[in-house]
Amino acid sequence: MRSCPAVNVILLVEDDPSLRRALRTTLRNREFDVLEAATGEEAITIAADRRPDVVLLDLGLPDLDGLDVLRRLRVFSDVPVIVLTARDEQSEKIRSLDAGADDYVTKPFGMDELLARLRAAVRRAAPAPDEPVVTTPDFTVDLAAKRVTRRGTDVRLTPTEWQLLEILVRNAGRLVTQRQLLQEVWGPQYESESNYLRVYIAQLRRKLEPEPARPRYLLTEPGMGYRFAGLPGNRMARCGQ
Repeated sequence: MRSCPAVNVILLVEDDPSLRRALRTTLRNREFDVLEAATGEEAITIAADRRPDVVLLDLGLPDLDGLDVLRRLRVFSDVPVIVLTARDEQSEKIRSLDAGADDYVTKPFGMDELLARLRAAVRRAAPAPDEPVVTTPDFTVDLAAKRVTRRGTDVRLTPTEWQLLEILVRNAGRLVTQRQLLQEVWGPQYESESNYLRVYIAQLRRKLEPEPARPRYLLTEPGMGYRFAGLPGNRMARCGQ
């Protein structure tokens, strides 16, 4: 887990030399440090050795499918991953998000939009100091460490699952609308993709709820959004208290 602000090191995984060169130039001009990989195997090796702050991952790589690269990354890293691809089918977007992607940008894309998404990913990856720890009778959420434990054992969450849980926990007891969640996690162009929320909330319930089919904590407000239940047994404390 990160304990200091993001260094803005980007791993660019793209097999098209001209696009890779253009992206490298733009990113460096915006004061990002850029690591480059033209294949999936090279990307996995660099990610393991160099620990970048964000990965820009093309799905159409010559040796491995980008989704396979993403799944292998998720075995050892929670680095934010923004998928770059010419595949614009909704099913491909869902597959990428389910595999652990944090964001999805379809080619051709605007550079300003990509840079905004990169900055957002870097911000989300950096923990804020003195964050609260939320304890329920069944699990504990440490917002500073970006860590969830259940019965003393770490619960492995994907970056997207963590982002959803963090938003809900920070708004404990309050309704968070579908639109707000979609905007904050995936971006404004995903405001109508409520199926994303159903998939990820279901995954969180399987990992955290004692009875996923009868949730106590991650509650659905039909047609409106979701709520992290402020049960009497829940406790929030500042780190160090």
